[in-house]
Formats: sequence, C-alpha cells, structure tokens
Amino acid sequence: MLPGVPNAAMARQVERAGFDAVYVSGAGMANATAGVPDIGLLTLTEVAQLAGYVANAVKIPAVVDADTGFGGAENVARTICKLEQAGLAGCHIEDQEFPKRCGHLAGKSLVDVEEMVGKIKAAMAARRDADFVIIARTDARAVENFDRTIERAQRYLEAGADAIFPEALQSADEFKVFAHEVNAPLLANMTEFGKSPLLSFQDLAGLGYHMVIFPMSAFRVSMKASEEFLRGLKKSGTQSAWLDKMQTRKELYELLDYDPAVGAWGRD
Repeated sequence: MLPGVPNAAMARQVERAGFDAVYVSGAGMANATAGVPDIGLLTLTEVAQLAGYVANAVKIPAVVDADTGFGGAENVARTICKLEQAGLAGCHIEDQEFPKRCGHLAGKSLVDVEEMVGKIKAAMAARRDADFVIIARTDARAVENFDRTIERAQRYLEAGADAIFPEALQSADEFKVFAHEVNAPLLANMTEFGKSPLLSFQDLAGLGYHMVIFPMSAFRVSMKASEEFLRGLKKSGTQSAWLDKMQTRKELYELLDYDPAVGAWGRD
C-alpha cells in the first residue's frame, strides 16, 4: 500500500503509520502546492524539487507521478536522471498526449504506441540506479478499449518497463483479467470518485497486484476538514471548539523530529 501525499510532512505521517512506501501524487503536488488542476502545469524542476522533499524526509521508498515524462524521449531520459538525483525510488510515466488530464476524466488522447515504447527505452537507458523502478502507465481503457489496454501493456513490458499501471479499469473483473493476461509487477490506483471500483488492498493483492496507490485520499480528508474548520471560524470568530481535532504543537514537533531544547535538525 502506497498512500499518496502532496508534501513531505504528510509523508512523515505515512511512515509513522507503518506503511512500507509512499506515493507522491502528481495531482496532490499540483493541487496543494500550486492550487492548479492536474493537467501537466508543473515543470520537471518543480516536480523533482517537491518530490525530492518527500523522498528526503522519510526512510521508506517514495514513488512519484512523472506524468508524460515532460516531453519526448530525450526529455524522459532527463526526467529519470533528475528524479534519481532527487532521491526518488521510482516513477510512473503515462502514454497520454501533453497536456495530460486526470486519468479518470474524459477528453484524453494517447500517443502512438511506438512513441511510448521509445520513451520507455529512453527511460531505461538513462537509469543509473538499477533499483530505480520505472512503471509504464497506460490510459488506454478510457480512450481505446480494454483489449487495447492489455496490448499496450504488453508492448511496454517488451520495451523494458519494470511494472505496469493500467489506469481507470472499470470493474473488479477487468482488474482480474488484466492481471491474468499481463505477467508483470502491477500497480492499481484506488482513487475515489473515479471510474474504478474501490477494491481493498487484500483483494487486489489476491488478484496479483503488487502495488496499490491511494493518491488523493489523505489530501481529500484534510481538505474537507480544513473547509469545515474555516466555515466554523468565520461564523464563531474563535478556533476553541476545534482544539481536540487539531494536531498539537507537541505532535507536530515530534513528527518533524524537532527538539526545541537543541534546535531544529538537532543542531546546537
């Protein structure tokens, strides 16, 4: 299970909760940091910096959404180098045309299979760390059909991808059949309010999925809570009624490994 986070503080919470890995959500970074939709508006430099903060704040592996790879094959190669340098453990690259759209929205278009194959080969060639995981994501289910999703996945595996991420499958049966037809490490996306049914990690693992991301769940919960708090503050003029729902100063300092007696980061 890889809970999604938009920032390093929430990544620390994921680690403290006992998860083995964390997912740096592309939508989360765009929405939470820049206040913009997930349509490829952040640059590689911004994504590498923001995701790097996450990777360096925790000891568990961090996997990041690298969208379309920020351009053609040459750009994808540079993307892999930058993400490795930033400390990420892996990324996924999708076969949408730029500008991309959320995988669960209409209006997407895909690049030609051969173009995506070229991107994957460029990514593999650029990799310096053999443990850096390169995941090929296909959005073909919403644009073409289920059979083409399988065909594209198989081509991406042949190109060298370490794992496959079929986006927006539409039923439990599709998840089952895809895992049966595609013999590779698989990633499932359990995002809310989208095309896919919300299957449990245990169910997906039983079908053959090795990674399950929950990209925006924690962010959505926190945004709902802050929205309700702000309404209450506007109405009452005080935050007093919300104190028992807040993370305390002590809890925050513990999360950040901040000891006021010695100063931040353990420095005198």
